[in-house]
Amino acid sequence: MGKPYRFRYLISLFVFLVIFSSSLLTVIFYSFLRGFRLLPHAFLATVWMPIVLIVVINIISNAINFLLIPRTIRPIEMLISATDQVAKGDFSVRIDSRHLNGEMKELVESFNAMTEELGNTEIFRSDFIRDFSHEFKTPIVSMKGFAKQLKNPDLTEEERRQYCDIIIAESERLSHMSSNILLLSKYENQQIIGDKKLFSLDEQIRDSILLFEKAWEKKELELELELDSIQIEQNAEMLCHVWNNLISNAVKFTPEKGKITVRAAENESSVAVTVSDTGIGMTEAQQKRVFDKCYQADPSHAGEGNGLGLSIVKRIVTLCGGSVSVHSAPQKGSTFTVLLPKNPSAH
Repeated sequence: MGKPYRFRYLISLFVFLVIFSSSLLTVIFYSFLRGFRLLPHAFLATVWMPIVLIVVINIISNAINFLLIPRTIRPIEMLISATDQVAKGDFSVRIDSRHLNGEMKELVESFNAMTEELGNTEIFRSDFIRDFSHEFKTPIVSMKGFAKQLKNPDLTEEERRQYCDIIIAESERLSHMSSNILLLSKYENQQIIGDKKLFSLDEQIRDSILLFEKAWEKKELELELELDSIQIEQNAEMLCHVWNNLISNAVKFTPEKGKITVRAAENESSVAVTVSDTGIGMTEAQQKRVFDKCYQADPSHAGEGNGLGLSIVKRIVTLCGGSVSVHSAPQKGSTFTVLLPKNPSAH
């Protein structure tokens, strides 16, 4: 029985019990009067019967209201007061549901769950603003400092060239961060995917791997590819960002002469792509936050990224109707798994 119907059933049962008990008491009262010959005439009995019934119904209803209304109204008053606090921005408010039951208990528990989620969202928003402000400010301060150094006439040519390289690298980092923020903002405000077309997923992944060829050759990384021939109907441009981010992270966090493995396989309903590395890995706490905006599990690589790549990956995969997960352990590498539906129109 659904909750609305159960609630209506309880109300109907309540009304039935009031009427039934009132009628029963009226019959008993009427029999008592007749037994003591206080209503000798049948006509008078017919007149008195409705009056007695109405009186008894009122007495029973008022008694039930006196006993039950305070238990019903009090939680509603608390709920109204708590809602006013939430409207003013206080998401820490909670209502005690231990002494409640039924639909009211479920309503209060749902309210508490909502305020907890709103509180977590507010904390996440504040953390994101703080972290992003820090990430954005760092390269600007660095560029400003080295630009001032360039005005020093006593610099050697090598120092001048080194400072220029740092300014260029920091400006590229700033540009990359701005592009990622715009990209993430675009996808977060997007609900429907357009430009879907049938394309070769394995070829797209190979192109992404070749894009970082210089980086993995420089570190002498071993690459192992196990890519089935897969045709998928999705937005190719969006998925390209997914593979670029996952592969670039694998290259970044894998030490020299390490190994990266990329697999792609399909079944009747879905496609699975995994990107594994033999890098530094992550703790359980880091894995829980790895898809958060501006979160960087390894501070030593902070200068190489901005903590937005995996947030973009998660949002794109979600828009595509799929899921992304990570399995990792410290010093044992990480494996990111992307599951995509073969029939995106069903999602």
